[in-house]
Amino acid sequence: MAPSTAGAITLTINGEKHTLPVDNRTTLLDALRERLGLTGTKKGCDQGQCGACTVLLDGRRVVSCLQLAVAAEGREVTTIEGVADGERLHPVQQAFLDLDGFQCGYCTPGQICSALAVIEEHAAGWPSAATTDVRPEAGVPRLTADEIRERMSGNLCRCGAYVSIVQAVARAAEETARATGRADVADMTDVEGAA
Repeated sequence: MAPSTAGAITLTINGEKHTLPVDNRTTLLDALRERLGLTGTKKGCDQGQCGACTVLLDGRRVVSCLQLAVAAEGREVTTIEGVADGERLHPVQQAFLDLDGFQCGYCTPGQICSALAVIEEHAAGWPSAATTDVRPEAGVPRLTADEIRERMSGNLCRCGAYVSIVQAVARAAEETARATGRADVADMTDVEGAA
């Protein structure tokens, strides 16, 4: 008799627990979309290359098409449906809306989830490949257009709305820094100059 590949898992998604039977080979993306009806997360390439399916797992971004649902058990999953505070959009969502950071909108949920993580990673001082001075004493680098582009490079936009996306991430980072009392970390001058 072949071993069973099915089981029941409990996922915490956007603060709510969901218990569901799944085949252990089910991806987090398919569990979200097909089993729980959370279709905000989009299936793009299904190979982890386009970023359309990006969600947050314990606050860190993952491409959910490559993440098994069983591996997310006991962890906090945040999808685009859990980003806003009721009817009030998250500053990242508002910046995308105000600055036209989306066109067809297909990649937007993944872009926004990724941008949330980018802002947190940057504020925590994590360097990127575009960071020129990674010495600890250099502190948090300015969030320039190059920094944003590098940090968002895992998310593709087929409409080519990159300039607006970079501006939206910069504005949201700046607003988040002000709201949390952190130093001004976004360099809007550089971002606007890149447009």
